[in-house]
Amino acid sequence: MMPRSVLMALLLALCALASTAHAIDPLPFKDRAEEVRFQNLARQLRCLVCQNQDLADSDADLAKDLRKQVFDMMRAGKSDAEIKQYLAARYNDFVLYDPPLKPGTYLLWFTPFVLVAIGAIALLRILRRRARAAVGEALTRQSGQPKNTEEEDW
Repeated sequence: MMPRSVLMALLLALCALASTAHAIDPLPFKDRAEEVRFQNLARQLRCLVCQNQDLADSDADLAKDLRKQVFDMMRAGKSDAEIKQYLAARYNDFVLYDPPLKPGTYLLWFTPFVLVAIGAIALLRILRRRARAAVGEALTRQSGQPKNTEEEDW
């Protein structure tokens, strides 16, 4: 029977090795500037499988392939804009975290503003209606007319 401390050390070593199994594959960067450029570009691109993760953080097989493709395009001398344009042409604007403003993305860009405007207009109308009702109630109290008991129960 193994001593408990040896068993615990073995278990910890296995846990440490298991966590590296899902690490992102390292790429052979020439220098730190190339690595930073790659990381910035990978953070601007969306994983097509995970949808809510950028390319840099995703563990999906497609994301690994896309990272390799981006790296190869960088090594081939392509600019960031050319790489994004290529990926957007191939996978649509969905691959970009910041899609361009064009007729196909108007709904995406302007819907939040329209919804806020509709909410503000509705709130304004409700507040005005309540203010008019409060003024009308105050006027009826001043004129000495009896109160409507049904409204008070509400």
